[in-house]
Amino acid sequence: MEQSKIRNVAIIAHVDHGKTTLVDQLFKSSGMYRENQQVSERLMDSMDLERERGITITSKNGSYTYGDHWINIIDTPGHADFGGQVERVLRMADGALLLVDAQEGPMPQTYFVLKKALENNLPVIVVINKIDKPAARCDWVVDQVFDLFVKLNAPDDVLDFPVVFASAKQGISLMNADDPITDESNMDHISQMIIDHTPAPVGDPAAPLQMQVGTIDYSPYLGRLGIGKVVNGAMAINQPIAVARRDGSVKPIRISKIFRFERDEKVAVDVANVGEIVAIAGMEDVTVGVTFTDADDPKPLPLITIDPPTISMNFIPNDSPFSGKEGKFVTSRHIEERLKREILADVALQYEPLTDAVGFKVSGRGELHLSILIEKMRREQYEFQVTRPQVIMKEVDGKLQEPYEELTVDVDEQYQGPVIEKLGKLKGTLEEMGTENGMVRMVFKIPTRGLLGYRSEFMTDTKGLGMMSYVFAEYGPHAGDIVNRVNGVLVVKEPCTSVAYALFNLQDRGKLFIGAGEPLYMGQIVGENARAVDMVVNPAKGKKLTNMRASGSDEAVVLTPPTVMSLEECIAYINDDELVEVTPKSIRLRKKTGVRVKI
Repeated sequence: MEQSKIRNVAIIAHVDHGKTTLVDQLFKSSGMYRENQQVSERLMDSMDLERERGITITSKNGSYTYGDHWINIIDTPGHADFGGQVERVLRMADGALLLVDAQEGPMPQTYFVLKKALENNLPVIVVINKIDKPAARCDWVVDQVFDLFVKLNAPDDVLDFPVVFASAKQGISLMNADDPITDESNMDHISQMIIDHTPAPVGDPAAPLQMQVGTIDYSPYLGRLGIGKVVNGAMAINQPIAVARRDGSVKPIRISKIFRFERDEKVAVDVANVGEIVAIAGMEDVTVGVTFTDADDPKPLPLITIDPPTISMNFIPNDSPFSGKEGKFVTSRHIEERLKREILADVALQYEPLTDAVGFKVSGRGELHLSILIEKMRREQYEFQVTRPQVIMKEVDGKLQEPYEELTVDVDEQYQGPVIEKLGKLKGTLEEMGTENGMVRMVFKIPTRGLLGYRSEFMTDTKGLGMMSYVFAEYGPHAGDIVNRVNGVLVVKEPCTSVAYALFNLQDRGKLFIGAGEPLYMGQIVGENARAVDMVVNPAKGKKLTNMRASGSDEAVVLTPPTVMSLEECIAYINDDELVEVTPKSIRLRKKTGVRVKI
């Protein structure tokens, strides 16, 4: 493949601004599919969790041809919790497409990903997406993007960024927002913009081989695959090379397979040259950041620097009375082996053994980052328990510091009062506020601790109509105590099976999390008390029967449907003396053993 005809582009944006849909349309417009070929939506979202949640979790590689050019696309996650993915894959790119919603404008994650792109000196093409929205305001969004570039101290040549307007859902792109939509309003404008404004990859084909692994893939036949861009030199099948590891050691290996990306598929090739993004098989324990280099003249590339994690949780083996009934992998050794595999592919994740108990302290970028890992393990038949998330504090000059987030909320004017009041209690400070068309945008600076579990409260306060997003800002002074939960819980007195009659009498005391006929154990949490104290209950208490007929005095047992919480909601709900028990079939809340409960 001719080096001057290659373009490597990363697509970066805030979550849900249309990156993966845009990639779908670029592939379709390239003519790489047959007319009658069935093509699924959001092609690059290959994980079950990505399709279920509608978000990108791991970065993916794909490519398509446009004219005589070969365009490699890197689809990146949009959520701040997966920022570690964005940081490392930008090394593969020579340019970036920045997608911005035509109604919402730049959001916190837009700031984060653009900052990373500018740090890597990438030329940026701005795509104003979703121009088909009724409330689209393209000129305002372009001005906001320009202000964002200025805020990030972008160089003058980058400030003169090219702009293209698109509706990825409809498969159209325009050079000006007011242009009429015709048959020629396809995605070609974006492809041409990539070729015109993204430089070809630089590198010396005659120099010693250098290729740094940016992401990891897995093949059931070949094992782990390292994906990266060939920076210098060339590689071929069966070529003996060396791998420079993260710890500085150098190990000889032999390349067994080379794959190039065509659309979202891998195609085997014999040779990879400078500028190509390829997947390499041949090293069983390949990790992110290692450099494939020349065996005779090893020259490792500088390691990828990743922002530190901000939140940690303890993963401990399940010791409840139901332990081992539903999961296949239940011991601490099983958990450790799974965590070892995860950190090979996710460098933003860290873990270490607990010193005072059996289990592991797992650290990541946020609640979602860790909850996705828990959900993946659960689906792989792992059974374990997790503690309440804790923010990772620092001590600077003898003073305790904690991480702060920049939180942006968009709400209707009528709901701004409850939101400001609630965030004030969570130590949030209002920094910016603006109103347009009855919607209020507020920017807060808030401790990461304050945001744990806040999303569900926010959706309740705004009747489901608000939008909130946040990104890590900085470490700052400790903000003091933040109350997680005012209400106590209903705790099971002894092992039993829940009975409808008992639950009917309990539902006046609070909110129930379970229904009738469920097996329970001592210490399990079955509901939320209406008062601030915990209460021991007996959900198996039956009705006393007599041989006397009761005419009309019996109440019909009508149960209110129980509150079923998601994994994220359970993690955010618990206090420090409680645990979430996670199994392939169930998610249960429980008290830690040895905790005395007030009666």
